[in-house]
Amino acid sequence: MPQSPKSRIDIVRVYFQEIDEGRFPHQLFTSDFEFYFPKFGVGRGLAEFGELAAGMIASGNKVGHCHDSFSFIEADRHVVVEGATRGTTSEGTAWKGGDTPGGRFSSIFDFDREGLIERMFVYLDPDYAGADKARFYWRREKPSW
Repeated sequence: MPQSPKSRIDIVRVYFQEIDEGRFPHQLFTSDFEFYFPKFGVGRGLAEFGELAAGMIASGNKVGHCHDSFSFIEADRHVVVEGATRGTTSEGTAWKGGDTPGGRFSSIFDFDREGLIERMFVYLDPDYAGADKARFYWRREKPSW
C-alpha cells in the first residue's frame, strides 16, 4: 500500500519515539535496510544495527531526541528530519542541541514502494559534550549553538 507524505513523516516520528523508549521498531524497516552512523560507518540489516545499538549502550551515554525541535522535508519517497538531541555523557556532562556544541542532527530516510524504510543515514557529531577541544578551530568568544 503506497504511503502519503504525511504517513511517511508519521512513520519517522514513530521511529524516534520507539528508539527513545529503548525499542527498535523493526516492523518499519525492510529486512536488508541500509544505515549510516558516524564512527560506525555503513551497515545493513537488523544484526548490524544491533551492533550499532550495543556500541551506543556500551558508551554509557544517555541520549534522547528533542521531538519539539524536529523539522521535516518530504520529497518523493524521502523524508529528511533536522532536530536536536539531549542527554548526558558517561562522565555526567549534559548536552542539549542548540544550547551546547553537540546535539544537532539530520537524518535522511528513504522508503520503498510498500512504505518501509529501506535506507536511513544519520549525520551528527558524536562528540556530544564538545570534549574534542583541539578541533574547535575558531576561538569565538561566545559562539551560538
